[in-house]
Amino acid sequence: MSALMLLLWLGADAPANRELLRARDAQDRAALTRIAQQRTNAAAKSPAAATHYAAALAQSTLAEVAAELRDRDLARKASSDGITEAERAVTADPKSAEYHRIHGTLCGQAAAAVGGLGALKFGKCALDEVNKAIELDPKAAINYLSHGIGNYYLPAALGGGVELAIQDFQKAISLDPKSSDAQLWLGLALRKLNRNEEARKAFQKAVELNPTRLWAMQQLEKTPTP
Repeated sequence: MSALMLLLWLGADAPANRELLRARDAQDRAALTRIAQQRTNAAAKSPAAATHYAAALAQSTLAEVAAELRDRDLARKASSDGITEAERAVTADPKSAEYHRIHGTLCGQAAAAVGGLGALKFGKCALDEVNKAIELDPKAAINYLSHGIGNYYLPAALGGGVELAIQDFQKAISLDPKSSDAQLWLGLALRKLNRNEEARKAFQKAVELNPTRLWAMQQLEKTPTP
């Protein structure tokens, strides 16, 4: 089970978290929008860090699928709404590595959705927060996965780059060999370097680990066969 899947299954509201994961894998934008709104509404009525985190996680998942579907406006809104919830979770419990990670992930998603000068602001937030998550929990594979995604989008001139992203994804896989998400992103990074044969192997592994993930299957299909 991947780190993200384990995280979702072990939440306080297991049925809703399973629904969130199924909707992500199926790229069900409508279901994700509904879940994110429900959790955000619940967070507005509760000061609990876990409630704000649940809303942030749902908004991040919505932003992830919106980016996959090239719906930039939805990705921008979901990441912005999620950042608000993540900030509240971090304020309530600043020692939680996972709260910092989801905050950093949302900032990275906002950077990708906003682009331009706005991306620099959100990019710094993403880097700082994910680094904090690694500092608090250096053995969590999902932290390195998030760090790698940040490096994937951050230009080498600004301290990121695909080569660094590959190292992060490989670190995540070493900590969690069953992480389908790490294999998926490793494939994306390898393909960006035109290492298509290696990329196909990573995508095939991602599909093997999670055969319901549409995006993984789509990436495998679009990667040229050597």
